[in-house]
Order: sequence, then C-alpha cells, then structure tokens
Amino acid sequence: MPFNNFVEIGRIALITRGPDRNKLCTIVNVIDSNWVQVDGPEALTGVSRQAIRLTDVALTKFTVRISVGQRNKLLTQIWKRDNILEQWNNTAWAKKLAVRSTRANATDFDKFKIMLAKKKRRDVVHKEFLKVKKSN
Repeated sequence: MPFNNFVEIGRIALITRGPDRNKLCTIVNVIDSNWVQVDGPEALTGVSRQAIRLTDVALTKFTVRISVGQRNKLLTQIWKRDNILEQWNNTAWAKKLAVRSTRANATDFDKFKIMLAKKKRRDVVHKEFLKVKKSN
C-alpha cells in the first residue's frame, strides 16, 4: 500500500513530544525539511502557533483546505465545519490514547476494583468451561 500521509499545508497532526503531547494541530506552513509551523487552533485543541520538528509529530489521515499561514479565526471555523475533533475521536488511534490515559490516571483503588472484576469474570468463565467439558 503506498504512503498517503504527506507533510502538506492543512494536514492534521498529533504532537507526540513536549508540553502539548497528545494534542492535535494543523500544519500551516512548512519551514524546511525538518520543521513545520503548526496551529491548534488554540480555542479547540489548546495548541498555540509554533514551530515544531517533524520528528515530534505524527501525521493523521485528516486534512483541511487552507492557505499558507492561515489565521487562527478562519482555521477554527474550518475545524468546526469539518467536524475534525469528532472524526478524530471516532478513530481507533484516539480511542487507544484515551484508554492509555485512563489507565495511567487510575488510582490504587481503581486498580483494585479492576482486579476483583477480572477475578470474578475468570471464575465464571472457568465454571462454564467445566460444564461444557463435563457434558462432552
């Protein structure tokens, strides 16, 4: 399968390192082969306009049609019109990040409750297995 996610103006990217980690942004300008200028828009994603290394972003499959250096106000309108955040939240990638975040923020008591639930499920499955095994 050919490579389809190119670095281009309007490509939606996920920031993978730094203070804005796991936030979406839009590439608004390509500075050189290693750096791009990104903008959140800040009102929706919390990412302000900044230059960022390409090694610190992961390109998504989403794009928006914008011009070079598009201003924040129009970018926000385009994101709302195209439902970018809703589309992103429906992807497996976003769901995986949400699960990872939930697990990382779980308290000891939450982990204890999960352990008890797994134990109960394991016992039920084992009892059903023994019933099936005995009937054969």
